[in-house]
Amino acid sequence: MTSTKSRVMLAGVALSFAPLAWSAQADLTNAKARYEKERAACLSGQTGQEMDACLREAGAALQEARSGKLGAGANQSYLRNALERCDPLPPADAKDCRDRIMGQGSVSGSVEGGGLLREKTTIVPAPIKPAD
Repeated sequence: MTSTKSRVMLAGVALSFAPLAWSAQADLTNAKARYEKERAACLSGQTGQEMDACLREAGAALQEARSGKLGAGANQSYLRNALERCDPLPPADAKDCRDRIMGQGSVSGSVEGGGLLREKTTIVPAPIKPAD
């Protein structure tokens, strides 16, 4: 009887950690895919960096992801930083700024070319004239 209870408790504990394991595996899979993409960009010369330095940085990023130092936390920090840059703007502009950071609108340009241009079009209706 006690061995059955132990097995049930052990299974419950294992199941409670399963989402964490799946999340870690997904992060590692994403890191490997990102590494392959970065490596291909290095080999094609699209990055504007020396190939050796580019490959070294891509490998270092993969290693950081494997050790858990790179991933969702780093992305959250980047996103938080980008959104904080909208704070000094007037309220209406700050809202549009946050919307662009969160992916609304279009993005053009490249980091290699000097930067990304995020653009969002907001249609504002003309004021209605009162009837004479």
